[in-house]
Amino acid sequence: MLKYTAEHEWLRAEGDEIVVGITKHASEQLGDVVFIELPEEGREVEANEEIVVIESVKAASDITAPVAGVITTVNGDLADNPGDVNEDPMKAWFFRMKPASMDALEEFMDEAAYAELIG
Repeated sequence: MLKYTAEHEWLRAEGDEIVVGITKHASEQLGDVVFIELPEEGREVEANEEIVVIESVKAASDITAPVAGVITTVNGDLADNPGDVNEDPMKAWFFRMKPASMDALEEFMDEAAYAELIG
């Protein structure tokens, strides 16, 4: 099940965790990504807390935690290859987290609603 945030993140439930990345639309808006700073594994985060820094040739941007929970895994490959986000943003995930509640995913958009958002 894929869900989307208004901040152009995608969320995929896998067991009792969610995987978080940015959408193709977001990667296109950023341009060529040149640096990504990821959160520490084991970090407890609140919903909407800024936890990832992305720098591109156009701008710097932050990614926020979509829900409260604990970061369980980060995609360390992105530190060495930040451009992977531009090549395939659906495969270049940023982190996995165990949310305080999986029910929190229900508040996010499905693919049709996200497509309408970006027009």
